[in-house]
Amino acid sequence: MANHAADTADAPAKATAADAPERAGVVLATLIIIAAVANLPLAMANVALPSIGQAFNASQTQLNLVAVAYSLGLACSVLWLGALGDRYGRKLMAMLGVALAIPAALICGFAPSIQILIVGRLFGGFAAGMAYPTTLSLIAALWGPGPGRTRSIALWAAIGGAISATGPLLSGLLLSSSPWNSIFFVVVPIAAVALFMAWRFIPAHVHETDESVDNLGGILSLVLVGSFILALNFAPVQSARSAVLALLGVFLVSLILFVIRQRRAENPLYDLKIAGRRPFWVAALAGIIVFGSLMGAMFIGQQFLQDVLGYSTVDAGFAILPAAIFMILVAPRSAKLVESHGARTTLLLGYIFVLLGFVVMLLLWNEGIPYWIIGLGYAFVGIGVGLAGTPASRTLTAAVPVTRAGMASGTADLQRDLGGALMQSLFGALLAAGYAAAISASLAAAPNAAQVPGTVTNELTMSFAGAQAVAGQYPQYADQITAAAKSAFLAGDQYAYIAGIIAVLIGAALVFFMFPKHEEEQKMLADYHAQDMAAMAAAGPAEASPKTGESS
Repeated sequence: MANHAADTADAPAKATAADAPERAGVVLATLIIIAAVANLPLAMANVALPSIGQAFNASQTQLNLVAVAYSLGLACSVLWLGALGDRYGRKLMAMLGVALAIPAALICGFAPSIQILIVGRLFGGFAAGMAYPTTLSLIAALWGPGPGRTRSIALWAAIGGAISATGPLLSGLLLSSSPWNSIFFVVVPIAAVALFMAWRFIPAHVHETDESVDNLGGILSLVLVGSFILALNFAPVQSARSAVLALLGVFLVSLILFVIRQRRAENPLYDLKIAGRRPFWVAALAGIIVFGSLMGAMFIGQQFLQDVLGYSTVDAGFAILPAAIFMILVAPRSAKLVESHGARTTLLLGYIFVLLGFVVMLLLWNEGIPYWIIGLGYAFVGIGVGLAGTPASRTLTAAVPVTRAGMASGTADLQRDLGGALMQSLFGALLAAGYAAAISASLAAAPNAAQVPGTVTNELTMSFAGAQAVAGQYPQYADQITAAAKSAFLAGDQYAYIAGIIAVLIGAALVFFMFPKHEEEQKMLADYHAQDMAAMAAAGPAEASPKTGESS
């Protein structure tokens, strides 16, 4: 029986009439569960940060590192690990990433210090960097171009986004009755199931390349993406300005070296000629704004719900559900729109709904509002991401040769990580600046402003949490302090929502003017495919016949 299972797992991916693998539904479910193993830890830890801070008496900088370490490990490794999967086996890379997610979770859950927790989070991010990019690569390799691949990518993108959106809810439910470390153990049974399904149902080798991997380019990509992500996340921290400048310097130097390397390498890690194809780079930038909008809306929204409206962590998690539900419901329709009207139209339609979501947040999210207004804003964003996420990811895979699927999937992963880091850092900086200005104005207008100690003023202007700490120290003024902090938060988040609207409008303009219309898009993608097949044929038999369905 065991031999039979192994033989089945290593069997070729036989195409059906729809150019899809055998048991396509089970294979797709396996890839989505693998993606869930990578996605869940990304969002779940943020809700537990206050509890983690209390458990370890951690500084704000240490908590920032706990939050960013996972996305840092994931973002800086996806390009390199995606290329290694293209060369040595995507199934092997996926199973290795899922297997390593288990010890990473255990390290985090049993961490005796905040430093070990940070290391565990970083290790988990690298494990996710092995598993996550291979899921989209395998979809591109197993499903031929056409509606089947588009539907699969739609479900992969929508369910992945929904998992990220519901992560805070799951964390809130666990934290209501369990200690902080319980959130890290959730991934262990899911990873065990994903590991078995990957071994049982994913073909061993599918359209992989025999070309050598540009490991020097991989190291440079790790440094440049890692330094950029760190700089973005610490940019709002005033005490870290020198470190941010140093990180940006490292980023610029490594970026220059990376470009030089990619132009000179015989087999570049990130083929700049392919990346320069208009559908590819426009879709990449469009996806950064789309997924960044989702992460930014969740980032500001969670604080608004808990700080201004007084929601518990569980209630705040439930409040996000409309975004997750509509992402999944809209995904099949998005796939049909891409096939019938093209990626450009579907992207623009998605942008319209994301824009509506930010407009609702800007104009209607105020103190004392009923929940349906909260749900409406999240529903619009969910519909928008559900519509736009499919063409943003599908175009990346369609514009590259199948042997470069790791490059496309790595870029798709960076859309989420870079988009989230950009939007959260931008929104956070604008919120902090607007909050500080508003609370300072309230202090200046107070009749006894001159008598307020400087340390109290600094704590009040630092954040809403700082104001709550001051309210606890001065209970006779608690109501006034809390009211002023809520007003200041509402003044600050307006700047964040306006920034979101501007970003969406810029993205829509980019897609409208630069992305090819449906017929032109089809012609360009067909030309790219012909060029790629000709290049593979000219490279020799090894390249013209990439590995498909070999035994492991």
